[in-house]
Amino acid sequence: MGKPFAYALMTEKPDAIDRLDIRFRWGSYGFRVLRCHLTSFPPGKIIRFHKHSEYEFHFIPRGKGTISFEQGEYPVHEGQFYLTGPGILHQQEADTKDPMDELCLHIVITPLDKDDSEAWGESWEEREAKACIQALDALPLRPLADQYNAMAWFLTAYRAWHDGQPGAYSTIKQAIIQILLRASRMSLLPGVTYEPPGRNINEHRFQMATQFIHDNYASALSLKEVAERIPISGRQLQRIFREQGAESFSTYLENYRLNQICNAIVEGRGPIEQIALEHGFASGNYLYYVFKKRFGMTPKQYKERHSGGTLASTSDPKSDPKGDR
Repeated sequence: MGKPFAYALMTEKPDAIDRLDIRFRWGSYGFRVLRCHLTSFPPGKIIRFHKHSEYEFHFIPRGKGTISFEQGEYPVHEGQFYLTGPGILHQQEADTKDPMDELCLHIVITPLDKDDSEAWGESWEEREAKACIQALDALPLRPLADQYNAMAWFLTAYRAWHDGQPGAYSTIKQAIIQILLRASRMSLLPGVTYEPPGRNINEHRFQMATQFIHDNYASALSLKEVAERIPISGRQLQRIFREQGAESFSTYLENYRLNQICNAIVEGRGPIEQIALEHGFASGNYLYYVFKKRFGMTPKQYKERHSGGTLASTSDPKSDPKGDR
């Protein structure tokens, strides 16, 4: 008795993914999945010479046959794949005695206009997608071994639909990209490696520290506690704050608290004692002292002066609540 067929599940509803009309963007390309299914050829079945305007990937999970191009004919068997299209004339034929199964991916790949997306890190993704498509275009026109197990991702995509997995659409999209990436590694192009885009580590640490302050400023925060969250030493974090133009950790924290308090006072969110406790001060008296020292006026006077005007922006973490310091 032969071993179970790994892709038997995909025979239940062969066109399930085809019906989903999967479309997505990867890098600077748009992708539309026309077909992603398992099909079977009975012994001796011939698909006469034809071509497609889209990319068509053929993976053989079981059986054998031949693939013919204008320049010649090649045997194909289990564990191999080949790419036809766009515009590649080809003919497929199953073995005269044995059936042949084929995992087929028809996908339209369209270059898109580039937009301003680098702020979200897509420049790296764009390079990867471009390198992948270039490598696919350079694949040899003959059957190749599926060395990187691309065909297993067909089953991943189908299971996402079949099992009703949360995020099935995203899983299918990721599976399609994996098929493309793993197939492209068999390209005639030399492998291209490059350093991932680096980040300014101190700027990154500063952003992590300030975000933690923004999220927890109403609690008693210390330099040591925030530094441990990154994690670095308190001395390192203090140096980073100065490098980033924030004077010091304690100055930044106090400025941010006072900025939030100024908004709370002008908006009338409660008595000064309540505002003090809600924004990290031990008491209303201590807030009154700090406020008078910083702004040269009481919270009540501040409200009277600013309630009819525009508040200082709270979106800039370096903004000073006084504004004219």
